Amino acid sequence: MPPHPALRPFVVLVHPCSVDTPTNFQQTVDPDLIARLQRGELAAFELIYRRFERAAWTLALRLTGRPDIAHEVLQDAMLKAFERARQYRGDAPFAAWLRKLVVNEALMQLRHDRLHVIEVFDDTLAVDESPAPWMHADAATLERALNRLPDAARAVLWLYHVEGYTHVEIAGQFGRSVSFSKSQLARATRRMRELLQPQLQMEVTPCTIGSTTAS
Repeated sequence: MPPHPALRPFVVLVHPCSVDTPTNFQQTVDPDLIARLQRGELAAFELIYRRFERAAWTLALRLTGRPDIAHEVLQDAMLKAFERARQYRGDAPFAAWLRKLVVNEALMQLRHDRLHVIEVFDDTLAVDESPAPWMHADAATLERALNRLPDAARAVLWLYHVEGYTHVEIAGQFGRSVSFSKSQLARATRRMRELLQPQLQMEVTPCTIGSTTAS
């Protein structure tokens, strides 16, 4: 979606954010600021954009796996927030409403623009009941493992474990069955275990790098 002409000079100056920024949508927004946004004030839009851009970009990155796509999602979601601000009725916190816009935009990328890279798994895949494999992984290793997951699997894992979505909600977002969501989560968890296992083994095995002699 192209930026609104009045917003274009602003949005093109926004820089990508650090990948280690948490997706924090717990911030409260003053009702007066929301009212100003609903009246179409660009100054109010800029304040909200700056306040949530890190959280929105990081969430988009976790769901799409690509910084460039995450940046597009950030801009599109924020512009929709500006254009649809009057649709916000206060039934939920403004941050939650905005987070939903970001999720919708990110999953739209997965459903349409990048459909050809979504891997669909067998809906009968058993759920892994063992402890989560990422409990003891360091941040850098976890980041690499997440980025190696198929798009749908990574999105489902993040929505379920981090954003608190239910399988029913995730299934609705993808337009699929609940068993689809559960199988994606099971496969993502299994794949994360495979990717992180070498890391976990290294934590309990003495490092031998450099101990061999050259031939």
